[in-house]
Amino acid sequence: MSYEMIAILMFSSMLLMMLTGQRVFAAIGFVSVAAALLLYGEGAIEMPFNAAFKLFNWYPLLTLPLFIYMGYILSESGIADDLYRMFHVWFGGLKGGLAVGTIGLMVVISAMNGLSVAGMAIGATIALPEMLRRGYDKIMITGVVQAGSSLGILVPPSVVLVLYGMIARQPVGKLWLAGAIPGLMMAALFIIYIIIRCKIQPHLGPTVNEEERNLPTVEKLKLLRAGITPFLIFFFMTGLFVMGITSLVESSAVGATAATIAAWAKRRLNWKVMEETMRKTLGISCMFMWIILAALSFGAVFDGIGAVRAIESLFITKWNLTPWEVLIMMQLSYLVMGMFLDDTAMLVIVAPLYVPLVIVLGFDPVWYGVLYTITCQIAYMTPPFGYNLFLMRAMAPPEITLMDIYRSIIPFVLVMTLALVLVMVFPQIALWLPEQIYNR
Repeated sequence: MSYEMIAILMFSSMLLMMLTGQRVFAAIGFVSVAAALLLYGEGAIEMPFNAAFKLFNWYPLLTLPLFIYMGYILSESGIADDLYRMFHVWFGGLKGGLAVGTIGLMVVISAMNGLSVAGMAIGATIALPEMLRRGYDKIMITGVVQAGSSLGILVPPSVVLVLYGMIARQPVGKLWLAGAIPGLMMAALFIIYIIIRCKIQPHLGPTVNEEERNLPTVEKLKLLRAGITPFLIFFFMTGLFVMGITSLVESSAVGATAATIAAWAKRRLNWKVMEETMRKTLGISCMFMWIILAALSFGAVFDGIGAVRAIESLFITKWNLTPWEVLIMMQLSYLVMGMFLDDTAMLVIVAPLYVPLVIVLGFDPVWYGVLYTITCQIAYMTPPFGYNLFLMRAMAPPEITLMDIYRSIIPFVLVMTLALVLVMVFPQIALWLPEQIYNR
């Protein structure tokens, strides 16, 4: 049997197992171990063990549970609620101001968590009911919450970029810095769209009433204190890392410690908050570690049979495609897979194939990590089975139907596609900041 056929069989077997409802890491791990035993004999049982030791020896992996913990303790202690109250008052006088404030809230939550699920939960439980009560159009604000929450996998400290760095063997610090400007650019594009849309159709985003809007200046300034805590946490966590004072792992420990101190200072650190935070942190961290372990094992077998070189020969030699045509094909494949899989599943399935190919084609793997993440954001919101669509359906109030959710994402997907094209055409949007920091 040719190596190309073996590669096809491995992929098809893995996808078939996923369709039966198996967990992602179980499907990938089983196929990789079974293929290794069939191809290389009993000695191949060492491959998953080697992958495990490689995983546990990867020092930056310590950032994963620390950042997840930081995000959940800020959420569980109610600091995110205070933050939304601040945005509510300061942006309430603008047409669509609460929607703009929600995007701002999502950016801050993303900078403190790194997961889209946390942003979705906070947006759906805090911002969405408040905007509905204020007479905002339910379709528009449903799209706002979904689009804003997707920023969690791009704005540092993105957990997805940590996973990409592990699999692609790229510095996580560079990836975070590369995602910062595109993430803020996308948030700015969302805000511009909301302001223009509400200017044209004012009934979609009415202002809050004058009584709430015209608070004394002293009260408004007091509300700004809600933003000081997240800013200080982000500064101590990311600022110290950018200035070279702390390492990547040390900065994650600083962030987790600062978040705990903030919850304690506000007298919200109790046993219930800690129990819920630790339970969620452990569950998410273990899920990611199993997925990374399975991906490393699968990648070792896949690379061992020469599948990467075979695909490279197919695209470049036989099909005579240009590097940019190959890149666009890869991005389109992510969009298709994103209709059925989440970002981690997509990454571990195709990263062993795509990342070496990206390097061979002459593209920067750090830049490609940002492209992958933006494409995942789009795929998250693409019907029929986009991950964020069903998260929203599970969390949204009954008056928001699945068809409302599908309709709500159309303009935001177009905005995200524009952002993707901009980063592809102008790579320095992603690469300028890491080059400035790492070349000092």
